[in-house]
Amino acid sequence: MSLNLADIRKDFSKKELSPEECLPDPLAQLESWLNQAISAQVPEPTAMNLATAGADGRPTSRIVLLKGVENGQLLFYTNYLSRKGRQLNDNPYVALTFFWPELERQIRIEGRAAQVAPEVSDAYFASRPYTSRVGAWASEQSSEIGSKSVLVSRAAMFGVKHPLNVPRPPHWGGYAVTPDRLEFWQGRPSRLHDRVQYSLQEDGGWKIARLAP
Repeated sequence: MSLNLADIRKDFSKKELSPEECLPDPLAQLESWLNQAISAQVPEPTAMNLATAGADGRPTSRIVLLKGVENGQLLFYTNYLSRKGRQLNDNPYVALTFFWPELERQIRIEGRAAQVAPEVSDAYFASRPYTSRVGAWASEQSSEIGSKSVLVSRAAMFGVKHPLNVPRPPHWGGYAVTPDRLEFWQGRPSRLHDRVQYSLQEDGGWKIARLAP
């Protein structure tokens, strides 16, 4: 079986991007683009690819949801015992990617992840729907299970155990990513795309530069 994908292509022409029009703070620029994606009703605008690598250096990636931009950091939540949680324990460096094809835009982010304070995780966990909180207890994320019925049974068991208030599992919580490099990509005609990169400098400031596509 083979797939002929050579002729699948699209030209981009919606907008332009230059370093001069970008905000001095890359997180402010990210928030601006994110708000535009939300206003444009892009499906799952907060979905981002999270790439991690463990001590063996082998990368893995998956989609997670951005749950906040606070104090220069990006927040997401997960099971600390999952594969990504174990990898982050070995190697805290991550890469994040947002892709909004409807806007012909992409944001790439590199940085270091660290677990947030327990009270921060508690507050977010309490805001989740009841069934999602029960699910956090029921799912031993990334472990093998014999069948879906095992998961359903565990969810039912924890639902009985916690009929009203579901405490946060100690193995579940948030990470804050402190970025040191961000790139904003805007698709342009003839593959002459606009790329603007922010690089964190030793003095804490950001260097803004245009990159070749």
